[in-house]
Amino acid sequence: MNHYETVFILTPVLSDVQMKEAVEKFKTILTEQGAVIVNEENWGLRKLAYPIQKKTIGFYTLLEFDAEPSVIAKLEIQFRRDERVIRFLTFRMDKFAAEYAAKRRSVKSSNKEEVKEN
Repeated sequence: MNHYETVFILTPVLSDVQMKEAVEKFKTILTEQGAVIVNEENWGLRKLAYPIQKKTIGFYTLLEFDAEPSVIAKLEIQFRRDERVIRFLTFRMDKFAAEYAAKRRSVKSSNKEEVKEN
C-alpha cells in the first residue's frame, strides 16, 4: 500500500451540510475500496488563485490515506463525475513527504492541546 494525499475543491454554492455530504461520499468510496484514511483536514472557504468556472472561491478539503494504486483511478473517476468538484489533485507521497506530513499533524495536535489547556 502507498501513502497518498488528495486535495479537492468543492463549488462555493454548497451549504455546509452539502459540503460535508460530498466529503463523506469520497471518504466512503475510499474505505469501500480498502483504503485507510490517515488524516482529514477541512481548510474551509478559500480564495482561488484564478477563476474556475467563473468562481473565485471554493471549499478546500485534504485527505491523507493509504491505498493500493488501483483505488486512485476509481476515486478520480468519481471526482470527474461529481459536478460539485471543480478541481482535484492526488499524488503519492514519498517517505520524506510522509514524514513531513506526520510531523505537521503532531505539531498541529499539540497546538490544539495547548489552546484547550489555556
